[in-house]
Amino acid sequence: MLEKLGNALKKATDKISNAIFLDKNLVDTIVRELQRALIEADVNITLIKEISEKLRKVAFDEKIKGIEKKEHLIKTLHDELVKILGKKKELKVSEKNQTKIMLVGLYASGKTTTVAKLGNYFQKRGKKVALVGLDVWRPAAKEQLMQLGDQNKLHIFTDLKEKDPLKIWKKIKPDLKKFDIIIVDTAGRHDLDKELVEEIKKLNKEIKPDETVLVMPGDIGQAAKNQSQKFSENLNITGVIVTRMDSTAKGGGALTACAETKSGVYFITTGEKINDIEHFNPESFLSRLLGMGDLNALIEKVRLATDEKTTKKLEENLKEGKLTLKDVVEQIKSMNSMGGFEKLKSMVPGINTAKIPENVLENQQKKVSKWEHILKSMTENEKENPEILKKQTTRIGRIAKGAGVNSSDVRSLLKQYDMLASMVKDSDGLDMSEGMSQKQMQKLMKKFARGGKMKL
Repeated sequence: MLEKLGNALKKATDKISNAIFLDKNLVDTIVRELQRALIEADVNITLIKEISEKLRKVAFDEKIKGIEKKEHLIKTLHDELVKILGKKKELKVSEKNQTKIMLVGLYASGKTTTVAKLGNYFQKRGKKVALVGLDVWRPAAKEQLMQLGDQNKLHIFTDLKEKDPLKIWKKIKPDLKKFDIIIVDTAGRHDLDKELVEEIKKLNKEIKPDETVLVMPGDIGQAAKNQSQKFSENLNITGVIVTRMDSTAKGGGALTACAETKSGVYFITTGEKINDIEHFNPESFLSRLLGMGDLNALIEKVRLATDEKTTKKLEENLKEGKLTLKDVVEQIKSMNSMGGFEKLKSMVPGINTAKIPENVLENQQKKVSKWEHILKSMTENEKENPEILKKQTTRIGRIAKGAGVNSSDVRSLLKQYDMLASMVKDSDGLDMSEGMSQKQMQKLMKKFARGGKMKL
């Protein structure tokens, strides 16, 4: 995500920190490198000029001396970048009343998949969520939403035959009363034409959404400014979700364009998986770009990846000081679903520079499949008390034969059990109901990357 910009920002701050004297040549070099990186990230030229002028002004302010000047320069760079990213904005969800969220946007913005991601996001937080498919224009849009619902255990309401979105809404409305959050998928077009505006206005009048959220892809760069302005002029847009932030160098343009038009960004999506969505916090986002990590985002990913019932069961086991082999397999499956170690390590300070084999967690998926077969070949007593397998090694041979795997695969699972049990012991217990603390999360991730190799 904006890797070149992140590297340039880290390089600039390092140069400032390590400089003995901040002379004109050094400042000019730093400013030019920053300008180049910001241009590549598709940030508006006017904003780039403003940042450059402020950095030069601080650097050559004779009232500020020595170390204080370097600290002031780094702080100015940080503050200006946060400013162009916009203010933190929360999507408002009522604790007492039903919240209705309507997503709008053009074709190819990733709206339907974002509806599913957002539904999963709130469902994992204990909310009863219903997703409503009202996109009657794009071929197979409603079918796609239903498929995403089936894959991720989400409640979907639509009518595959009906071509009028208002009729669909009126038909399913009585069935939506029992849900806390309703998320509505609407139709898109190649452009914001009169027909689309009229359709959304009619839906808006009938649905009365609490939030009308614009979905647009990060790879449109500065064109996001024009799009957000047009939608805001015609509709009451309360916020934005920027998609495809994992595959674009232009994401900076989309984010800063939203800030310029005062269209606050609620979420960004960073991949194709259901859990690849995160709340956008400018401070945390910049922290990650600077290589300083973002533990809050990592904790959010853990919550998204972990089923609530599984979490409660694990918490009960941990309180009793008991960890089972089922717990181990479930936790590794959760880690695999969080998007791979490359995404996770950028969120933890000190881990990003570690030499870790590529796709290490992705390769772990093959092991998990074997481990699930191994569990099926075990007695309940063996699953609950894996220590007995170490004392009676004949059991390992029997289990391996029953699962159609090698004895080394069974021992691999036992090693994984030992590692996770050690983590739990070292962390003095993990309160899974509130999510891991930042200290616990950092310790867990560093243990994974200890010695430059993953202990899997």
